[in-house]
Amino acid sequence: MPSVPVAIVWFRRDLRLKDNAALYHALKSGLPVIPVFIFDSNILDQLEDKKDRRVEFIYRALEEMQERLVSLNSTLDVRYGEPVAVFRELLKTYHIQQVFTNHDYESYALHRDNEVAQLLVEYGAGFQHFKDQVIFEKDEVLKDDGKPYCVFTPYSRKWKATLQPFYLKAYPTEKYLGRFYQQATKEIPSLVSMGFEAGGLPFPAKSLNTELARKYSVQRDFPAIEGTSKLGVHLRFGTISIRQLAVKAKDLNETFLNELIWRDFYHMILWHFPHVGLGKAFRPEYDSIRWRNNEMEFEAWCSGKTGYPIVDAGMRELNATGFMHNRVRMIVASFLTKHLLIDWRWGEAYFAAKLLDYDFAANNGGWQWASGSGCDAAPYFRIFNPYLQTKKFDPDGRYIKKWVPELDSFDYPAPIVDHEFARKRCLEVYAAALKK
Repeated sequence: MPSVPVAIVWFRRDLRLKDNAALYHALKSGLPVIPVFIFDSNILDQLEDKKDRRVEFIYRALEEMQERLVSLNSTLDVRYGEPVAVFRELLKTYHIQQVFTNHDYESYALHRDNEVAQLLVEYGAGFQHFKDQVIFEKDEVLKDDGKPYCVFTPYSRKWKATLQPFYLKAYPTEKYLGRFYQQATKEIPSLVSMGFEAGGLPFPAKSLNTELARKYSVQRDFPAIEGTSKLGVHLRFGTISIRQLAVKAKDLNETFLNELIWRDFYHMILWHFPHVGLGKAFRPEYDSIRWRNNEMEFEAWCSGKTGYPIVDAGMRELNATGFMHNRVRMIVASFLTKHLLIDWRWGEAYFAAKLLDYDFAANNGGWQWASGSGCDAAPYFRIFNPYLQTKKFDPDGRYIKKWVPELDSFDYPAPIVDHEFARKRCLEVYAAALKK
């Protein structure tokens, strides 16, 4: 073990060297800094798709970081395994005095970080963590009575009233990049060595299209238009800074800024109401719904063969690209939970497996909103009519024709359920559960 004490900066959802809270504090600590990333086998081993593009995205982001670090005569130390086991090895390799990392709010992440922190205490090392992936977290935006908000609109008003310029100020990490620990380049484990392979498809650009952002409020609901930023994957893995994006959004379009505030809102909900992270409905009474959970109908929904063109287009887009337009996400989620009466948790899990920009807090919040069980949710009697949604948001059928080319042929299936019948059935089932 080298005798020189060092600081570890543990990258997770923050794969960038610019404007990174934990990295900034590590570089300012006075200790030589070793950047570490762990491909967590507890997570990767559960992924069935060995061409999972999220793993490839992480890998490409690490390569980009590595290129910059090598130019500074330093290197990423990237390892594969269970985090506690990896840190046991790191403690044998380096004289670790402090570990710096950024907050992660998900249930597994909290458990993982507690285990690592306890291990570090045994070795006399510190564990410091910082806010980085949101603007406001935990108790920073509360109602006047000190309770958390459960409705978005008043939360967003308080969020904006609380915002001061320093909350959006970038961490000047680039001033201190000479403070990395100097060592020979370490090779990043290959995707193949971890059981994965590259798909080769391009990823969304990580720069915000200014013109798109200006028109966001009028274009965002139309899936045939390139009217959304597709920056979700970059926010999810931290290849861009939420602070820098919020600065731009604040000047360009309030509706776009509100989308960033929704991220903070759902992370706040997860923090204050941890039962939503454990498979429970935000509103407990909704756990009494008697879901039909027909597996054949679920498979038809997953594969985009329900006979409802807007639903099928969305599911096929998701399966092919890992992306689905936000308006269509609401339509397909409403259809699964209310037309088919399939438990929202089934849909939540499917999106978790497929979405390139999958984020637990936002995904859970969106699914509970669609099913009526969440905070600030659509009331259970609000049931999207897929035909009216199509008429309003894909009036010329451009989006549908792209993903459902066989629409006008005998190959396209008949509707899996009649809309009016499904609506009536849903109202009856929900009402019966919520009367209890």
